[in-house]
Amino acid sequence: MHDLRWIREAPDDFDAAMARRALPPQSPRILDLDGRRRRAQTALQEMQARRNEASKEIGRKKRTGEPAEDLMAEVADLKNKMAAAEEDERGLGEDLDTLLAGLPNALAPEVPEGADESANKTLRIHGEKARFDFAPKEHFDIGEGLEGLDFEAAAKLSGARFVVLKGQVARLHRALAQFMLDLHTQEHGYLEVQPPLLVRDHVLFGTGQLPKFGEDQFRTEEGYWLIPTAEVPLTNLAAEAILNEAELPLRFAAHTPCFRSEAGAAGRDTRGMLRQHQFEKVELVSITLPERSEEEHERMTACAEEVLKRLGLHYRVVVLASGDTGFGARKTYDLEVWLPGQEAYREISSCSNTGDFQARRMRARFRPEGEKGTRFLHSLNGSGVAVGRALIAVLETYQQADGSVGVPEALQPYLGGQERIALA
Repeated sequence: MHDLRWIREAPDDFDAAMARRALPPQSPRILDLDGRRRRAQTALQEMQARRNEASKEIGRKKRTGEPAEDLMAEVADLKNKMAAAEEDERGLGEDLDTLLAGLPNALAPEVPEGADESANKTLRIHGEKARFDFAPKEHFDIGEGLEGLDFEAAAKLSGARFVVLKGQVARLHRALAQFMLDLHTQEHGYLEVQPPLLVRDHVLFGTGQLPKFGEDQFRTEEGYWLIPTAEVPLTNLAAEAILNEAELPLRFAAHTPCFRSEAGAAGRDTRGMLRQHQFEKVELVSITLPERSEEEHERMTACAEEVLKRLGLHYRVVVLASGDTGFGARKTYDLEVWLPGQEAYREISSCSNTGDFQARRMRARFRPEGEKGTRFLHSLNGSGVAVGRALIAVLETYQQADGSVGVPEALQPYLGGQERIALA
């Protein structure tokens, strides 16, 4: 959601911000609706004042026995006009809110220009690509060879874009999630949270998935939405709150299933685990002061990177270009892990600073120390990291010629000291 005062004071700047999102000027329509609504509000206030004045005069005339029929007729007429004005003001407000709710966040000045991911800029690269003296396989061939990934069984149960994890592969997947949670809570200072997986409309609105991206979500017949990421409930823990400055930052971590319809992904990554309707993530969310959000963004990204470093995975960090940055983000860093079987980098974490965009939608505020007024918080979110994609990366990076897979040292304590997984 955007600050109307900014749009009123600097409409050209706002339109320039929307132009970076490949949108035409938005301020003329916004200011027209805002002006008409404010005029309706003023007219309503004037009619209310006149009605109160006339009502007092009616009371005085009745006490003195003077005729008051004309004033009573005026009050009745004002009542009808006020009802129409209230309806007009309400309708204009709803139109304005709908328009603002459908507009993406303004990008940070340093976000590179570009229509799509081809314009993303690499900031740093960590480690070396794994080398093999055999032709490396993709994760689905490795997992099926270990009898740990069963796509056929999943298709019978649920259709495409699902998988059944079994045996040692399932255990490795679980170990990855536990390792990530322990790292973030014990070393990085995040509070572990187990949030609901079903939420109401206003919760998805608060983080920007509604109303624009409803088709990407799963909805129950009872009106609940399955969360697409734990960012949704975690960020909303601050909704409608007024926090004290001393309480900040809040840092939350959660390991949850995530559910996405992948409505726009037809034909993409149809084989394997890369793009599924149900997957698991360890999500990181920070709620912080506006002047600390950029620093917090760097910190969060470093926390996600540490997961990959300890797993011994080769990756790069990129800053997304304007045309590739998500709807609610002000700036986004993607961590892209190297998959030897694909011979390609694939996103495994996306860390975004949303500024006050989400806070305005969910009315999440704080009271600066020593001040009476409140300000909007800044919120950030990032994968720390996607568990299924981490499993893919481990299977492909640590695969052996005999079909077995080495276990990264960081995961061995979670597997009872086991150093490799192999078909029994």
